[in-house]
Amino acid sequence: MRRVTLFLNGSPKNGQVVAVYGTLSDLLPVASSKLGIKATTTSVYNGKGELMDGVVLIRDDGVLFVCEGEPFLDPQRNFKLPEGLSGFHPDWLTLNVGGWCSTTTRSTLANKEPDSMLAHMFKDKGVWGNQQDLRGSYFEPILNYLLHGHLIGNDGNDLLGVLEEARFFGIDSLIEKLEVAIKNSQPLEDHSPITRKEFLRCLLATPTKSELRCQGSSFSGADLSRLDLPYMNFKMANLCCCSPARTLCYANLEQADLSGSVLDCANLQGVKMLCSDAPSGASLKLCNFEDPSGLKANLEGANLKGVDMEGSQMTRINLRVAALKNAKLKICNLSRASLNCDLSGCDLQEANLRASSTKGAMFEEMPTPLHMSQRVR
Repeated sequence: MRRVTLFLNGSPKNGQVVAVYGTLSDLLPVASSKLGIKATTTSVYNGKGELMDGVVLIRDDGVLFVCEGEPFLDPQRNFKLPEGLSGFHPDWLTLNVGGWCSTTTRSTLANKEPDSMLAHMFKDKGVWGNQQDLRGSYFEPILNYLLHGHLIGNDGNDLLGVLEEARFFGIDSLIEKLEVAIKNSQPLEDHSPITRKEFLRCLLATPTKSELRCQGSSFSGADLSRLDLPYMNFKMANLCCCSPARTLCYANLEQADLSGSVLDCANLQGVKMLCSDAPSGASLKLCNFEDPSGLKANLEGANLKGVDMEGSQMTRINLRVAALKNAKLKICNLSRASLNCDLSGCDLQEANLRASSTKGAMFEEMPTPLHMSQRVR
């Protein structure tokens, strides 16, 4: 489908924009109806006065002249300027824009945006000749706008380039339309949570030896329970208030949001949770962080304020500079752990801290007394 502008023979006024479908025989009745002439004697000429005998000769956004059988009349020679418009000339111009040539009227360039650079360039007939080589490769949508009043771009045309061209020529009303179009065309980030069904579909489609990366994805409120997800990449993922898998050994949960998540009894051997966020509301009771091979679970810098971790196996775990204020660590095995962090207000009743590193740790406002036997090194 192509668009053309139809004028009556010899006149550059009252053009009609129509869509070209099928053959020239299909176009003729439409042209006759639009311009009010008889279809049986209709002929179509291009701007140079050449008779069109096939639709393949018609280009998109072309200008055609329709007549009832009379010879072609040049609109530049046969149109007289109405009184009161002495400053504007509706004669025809051929513009060469970066090698792309187009024929249009002087009034199209000058009347639509009278304060623009284009209007000042072309409103006076004697200033510019019939051909002027303008800059850039984004001029066609601007000409379409001046002609039809609508933003019509070609496929693949960069709207940012058209915007810069519109700013250069001072087409203010088009600038506003382009800015809105560019904003609407930018893809929006999809923050909608992934459901269990969607996740299982991706999981089943991934070979067992390949890593399924869920980095930055949202699983907020999702049910991932009863799934075995070792080595999974949940870096910066949103796991807020979800029911995570029971097996996340060696998984990457770095900077993940675990607010309100319940990981009770989960297998977290060798898990990587650097700077993860699991404040009050999250539960990690009876979790196993201890890896028989000696690989340390790394929770360095994690936010675990007020988290319930009662009874968890955390031998050799790295909790350096983690936020553990008011966390519940009752009966936890923290032997040989790195506890160089703020443990103020933590419940460490019967917790095993033997041989753990507590240099620089803070033990203020402890709800239960900490016995020396718990922290012999």
